[in-house]
Amino acid sequence: MDTTARPRAGGRRITFLVALAVFAQESTWNFYDAQVPPLLMAHLGSAAVVGLLMGMDNIIGLFIQPWMGNRSDNTRTSWGRRMPYLVVGMPLAALIFLLIPFSAAALPALIAVMFAYALVVNSFKPIAEALVPDFISPERRSRANAVVKIAAALTVVLASVLSILIVDDHPTAAFFIPSALMLVAVVVLASTVRDSRSRGYQQALAEDRESTETRRPRALDALRDIVRDTDRSRLLLMLAIALFGGAWAASRSLMTPYGMEVLGLSRGDAGGLTLVSGLVYIVVAYPVAMLAERFGRLKVIALGMAVFAVAMLAATLLRSPAGTVIALSAGAVGASGFIINAAVVLWNLAPSARVLGTYAGFYTVSWATGGFLGPALVGAMVDVTGWRLMPVDVAIVTVLAIATVVRIGLIRRSPTEQETKP
Repeated sequence: MDTTARPRAGGRRITFLVALAVFAQESTWNFYDAQVPPLLMAHLGSAAVVGLLMGMDNIIGLFIQPWMGNRSDNTRTSWGRRMPYLVVGMPLAALIFLLIPFSAAALPALIAVMFAYALVVNSFKPIAEALVPDFISPERRSRANAVVKIAAALTVVLASVLSILIVDDHPTAAFFIPSALMLVAVVVLASTVRDSRSRGYQQALAEDRESTETRRPRALDALRDIVRDTDRSRLLLMLAIALFGGAWAASRSLMTPYGMEVLGLSRGDAGGLTLVSGLVYIVVAYPVAMLAERFGRLKVIALGMAVFAVAMLAATLLRSPAGTVIALSAGAVGASGFIINAAVVLWNLAPSARVLGTYAGFYTVSWATGGFLGPALVGAMVDVTGWRLMPVDVAIVTVLAIATVVRIGLIRRSPTEQETKP
């Protein structure tokens, strides 16, 4: 009899449930990103102010996500440490999301609802994702995270479908669908998941009993430990996440003006340049995770970023719509190597099961920081080099991320730092 069958089945079950939670959450996020800007434009004439208000959620996330991840790490209940926050946060977020179209008539009310929504959703985002390292063993976390990332990627398609089919005729009712998905997801989670039974929670309880410290680790303590560690692997990894997150965000957000300025496309056609690559990413995510678990995550991360950088260079040479789509699709294959595995490496480098939620918050903050600063950095480079070399500018930032990951690999192979299969 295969003794691993039941744990593996349990792992597949929790992976599906976490993917469901992330799918529901990201459905509201992506629909928010697609449909709130027009509501703001009805009151504001400045695209810069609209962009600033739409970026408010990223700023809030920088502060709230590590703190809430740490709060969940230090929670001890019969239901576990993550679920109490999810069963409160997800219905509250769904309710606030429903208020968005009703508040759109007055700008102050709309901004207030936007702030409340961003605050609540950022509060449980790292908590939902931390269920993966809680339940899944380190060696199988890449494939689990791949499923979660695929679920998140599918929400982009869902937001587009809702926008195309429903928004014009039913602009208010369209907000009910993502909210309903979130409510269904939390009901399923609440009725099926007890993270008090997870491997991570049980390890945290054991560490609580063995620890001589009466105070549990705070987010600031965990950050200080990373900064002061002479190993530097974790700090360098967070830097690499920010660098590649910036390169990836720039390649997506600046592709529409690139298509218009360099390829001579209309705004709509230029906006569709990334569609095929998004579908390619969904297809390759799980196979890439399997490769990482077999050959090593750091190797797949570095190789994937190299493929992405080469694809960006190829986009500069293949200066046509078809060539750009092919290059972006190849780049998506490479990017998946990083996006699927970087969080897993960071989780696996956590010194204790008591800080897995905190580390989930550190990942999202590092990625969001790159997403916030990357387009601005590449945009400044474009001001110097011109739009024709925008993909090269993205490749340059990617090379910095590759160098950082290579340095981590050298550290992990040193005689004093044995690699723990990150």
